[in-house]
Amino acid sequence: MVSYIFKRLLSLIPVFIGITLISFSIIHLAPGKPTDLMTQLNPKVSFEAKEKLIKLYNLDKPVQIQYMIWLKKLVRFDFGNSFVDGRLVIKKIFERLPITILINILSMVLIFLIAVPIGVISAVKRGSLFDKMTTLFVFVGFATPGFWLALILMSIFSVQLGWFPVAGIKSLDYENFSLLGKVIDLGRHLVMPVLVSSFGGLAGISRYMRQSMLGVIYEDFIRTARAKGLPEKDVLYRHALKNAILPIITILGLSIPGLIGGSVIFETIFSIPGMGQLFYQSVMARDYPVVMAVLVIGAILTLLANLAADITYFYVDPRIRVGRRANA
Repeated sequence: MVSYIFKRLLSLIPVFIGITLISFSIIHLAPGKPTDLMTQLNPKVSFEAKEKLIKLYNLDKPVQIQYMIWLKKLVRFDFGNSFVDGRLVIKKIFERLPITILINILSMVLIFLIAVPIGVISAVKRGSLFDKMTTLFVFVGFATPGFWLALILMSIFSVQLGWFPVAGIKSLDYENFSLLGKVIDLGRHLVMPVLVSSFGGLAGISRYMRQSMLGVIYEDFIRTARAKGLPEKDVLYRHALKNAILPIITILGLSIPGLIGGSVIFETIFSIPGMGQLFYQSVMARDYPVVMAVLVIGAILTLLANLAADITYFYVDPRIRVGRRANA
């Protein structure tokens, strides 16, 4: 197992370099330069000052040279300084990470707790009213754009009913609250972003869970378990669910990069100072170091999530363990 993980880690290196090369090239193919935004709004900036800025950021060099310079810094885990405010990119990212991770962990927990039972019940009661209602919910979930749902929730629960704050992550007088008051205030600000973030996932995971469960409950080993007289609850949750949950592990593993990357849509709409909003602002400002840092972190997490899903398969599915021992 250790040699398998080592080989997989080595194979990730060329994939990672390919991802960074393509991302870097595409970003620099966009017309204009980051310095344009700094100088166009100030008519007093001279031509010489513009040229100095371009040289300062190595933008006068060919793209392949810029990429090699960036890659050398990346080896030292140095993402450089932001073009917008000159601050270290890694500091800006660490400032935004906690709230993005919190929202996405809450969303994933909500999705897992609700979607898996819905999928199991829909499969067991196939064709029932519950199954039809959840199918309708899935189609609505897939068809509803996140930005539209966010605006509708803001209009109803914030503007008309006044139950939750419109935007932001804390109130203006947050520092004056007690500890319990701060927790309640933070929770009120997080309700709508977490709902929007998990809505599409609820629909998708419940549908995957239903389909996977349907593929298992008619297998011979399930029929055998029932013939042995096991209670239906044990048949479903000890035998069927354990096998049907494998595809869900893969999907949840691929959701890990979202913990860091955040959502550009709902973080921008709800004015949440997270990674998604930072990425959006950086793209609009052509802040190449920040954009590349976010993309690199997302790429690393995606590759590691794939590896983690494979390793989890090894421990969850006995057929994979037995097959690997037989081939060894």
